[in-house]
Amino acid sequence: MEIEVNGKSFETDEEGYLVNLAEWEPGIAEVMAKEDDLELTSEHWEILNFLREYYEEYQIAPAVRVLTKAVGKKLGAEKGNSKYLYSLFPYGPGKQACRFAGLPKPTGCI
Repeated sequence: MEIEVNGKSFETDEEGYLVNLAEWEPGIAEVMAKEDDLELTSEHWEILNFLREYYEEYQIAPAVRVLTKAVGKKLGAEKGNSKYLYSLFPYGPGKQACRFAGLPKPTGCI
């Protein structure tokens, strides 16, 4: 499968995750969000950037529970909870946000 962004094609797996993580660019997140009927706001980007930093440091995409705790620790309790994260990423903050951020599917996600 492929996703097209600004005239360039990027390969994705059968679940829509970017195959080559190094190719990620913000336009990919925008296109994926549009396909999911979402418009990315600064709140979305805060989480996406957090995820990319987390992945860079730990070389793993966090599952929801780990993501929630890590977000709470860095961005505050009002953002480090499932209700807030699901309001931004209704298909699952782990799976959907990691896909938008160009990261692999989180460990433990079905």
